[in-house]
Amino acid sequence: MKPEKRARLPYRPNVGVMLINGAGLIFAGQRLDSALPAWQMPQGGIDKGETPAEAGLRELEEETGVSPDLVEFIAEAPEPVRYDLPDELLGKIWKGKYRGQEQHWLLYRFLGRDDQVNLATAHPEFSEWRWIHAADMLEAIVPFKRAVYEQVIAAFRPHLA
Repeated sequence: MKPEKRARLPYRPNVGVMLINGAGLIFAGQRLDSALPAWQMPQGGIDKGETPAEAGLRELEEETGVSPDLVEFIAEAPEPVRYDLPDELLGKIWKGKYRGQEQHWLLYRFLGRDDQVNLATAHPEFSEWRWIHAADMLEAIVPFKRAVYEQVIAAFRPHLA
């Protein structure tokens, strides 16, 4: 896609959730739609009329089975973070309507037990999950989202292991 056409495309409104356990480790899920290792935190679109907080709790439950009563809100990143899709994905994702995403990031502490995480949801996103350190999360994320994850981890660093 030509740079001028890319520049005219908007960013998709999105929310990301960093879920940490009592030890300050981060929830990471392996994407179902990737043959390569592609671990990430829960995230998804913000529906019209929905706040980032509402979308975050909805996405968390849709992707992990973790209901709102099993989490405690800790913080919101000070500002949204944007990323552009790489050229090979532009036009193939989200029907070509967006150049990337503008993500609002929320931090929640998981209050439940590991056996209360259930990836077998109505619309599964992850094939497996684990708790990992922030440095491992940065290594596990796809390269085009690494800068976003660096910013998110920096914003929430005081709460991490």
